[in-house]
Amino acid sequence: MKIAGGLKEEGIVIGNAFDKYGSTNPVVKIMMKGFSSTLSNLVDAAKPLTIHEVGCGEGFWVCKWAKAGIQVKGTDFSTQVIQMAKENAVLHGISPDLFEAASIYDLEQESHSADLVVCCEVFEHLENPDAGFEALRRVVSKNLILSVPREPLWRFLNMARFKYLKAFGNTPGHIQHWSKRSFLKTVSRYFEILEVRSPLPWTMVLCRQKK
Repeated sequence: MKIAGGLKEEGIVIGNAFDKYGSTNPVVKIMMKGFSSTLSNLVDAAKPLTIHEVGCGEGFWVCKWAKAGIQVKGTDFSTQVIQMAKENAVLHGISPDLFEAASIYDLEQESHSADLVVCCEVFEHLENPDAGFEALRRVVSKNLILSVPREPLWRFLNMARFKYLKAFGNTPGHIQHWSKRSFLKTVSRYFEILEVRSPLPWTMVLCRQKK
């Protein structure tokens, strides 16, 4: 799978800095196994007929769900990353038309709604999280899965592997920093939280529209 490798667009770091899903590092493999199994379990619990992944990156999950026969689409603000997602789709025998360059702030109910909206590893990058949550409320028909790095654990683990020491372990591009408690408090202002999971080192939640 082609990855963005830390490309920059409009001064913002985009995409994966490395192929985390294909990494041979044993620690990364354990972490990603936990992330992937948790996400898959929550998707199964939601039982969606349609999925829209907001911030789909290079298309790993969209391709996976499409091959499983789910009606799916993926959006990302970066045209460079979406082009890579389209190329990855072709490599997997999947239509590149599943991918669209679109900012989370610009999502519209008519064209971007789905039974399940998945938005993982996005909100730590947003300058205006409240606008992001409002946008998701427009397009979530039934359920929503969110995840963010769990702080300060995320930065501590980065420093433990001698990464980003000058930034005290903060990953480039991360401008929002949530503890588990603060993230749940923020999400609950906009959605009803159904399940909370903590695959190391993330916070992941399954939500639905408030009644």
